[in-house]
Amino acid sequence: MKLNKQFIFSLVLMVLASAIYRVFPNRPMGFAPQMAIAIFAGSLFVKHKKLAFLMPLLSMFISDSIYQLLYMSDLSSISGFYGGQWKNYLLIIGLTSFGFLVNQNKIASILGASLAAPTVYFILSNGLVWLGGGGWHRPKTLEGLMMTYADGLPFYPNSIYSTLFFSTVFFASWILIKKANNVKLA
Repeated sequence: MKLNKQFIFSLVLMVLASAIYRVFPNRPMGFAPQMAIAIFAGSLFVKHKKLAFLMPLLSMFISDSIYQLLYMSDLSSISGFYGGQWKNYLLIIGLTSFGFLVNQNKIASILGASLAAPTVYFILSNGLVWLGGGGWHRPKTLEGLMMTYADGLPFYPNSIYSTLFFSTVFFASWILIKKANNVKLA
């Protein structure tokens, strides 16, 4: 795969912009681009999986580092790094797999991945919170699990909306880049 400087710069800019957007104050809960980056990267780098997994990982790490700096400076109540965070990293990286299944030429394929990824993330992340005794420390019963899912519901719609929105931005931009530069990577 031959990557030109303009293409690499565009990817780096996308990761940085996404990371910075995630730390915007007063951003709606759960409205962040990282799931869409995972899907997009997976579809873009099907043959180069290390790059696919690296993009959402870098975006998360950069934004968490910014959060941590703001937290340490008493400019944010949100810490960037905390116990159990590795689970979120694994889940976001895992969502890259949805991108491996995306046909970039089919809107339904992109739409399906953009709906499935946040749904799987919601189910797994809240299940892990419940299993680990995090969040509101719900009891280890079916009722406690359902309470944990109810606790996470405020984040779920925005994760779907943001994944749909940012997937549209990323894939539409990619179509324009391919048309303008005749780049073929997927």
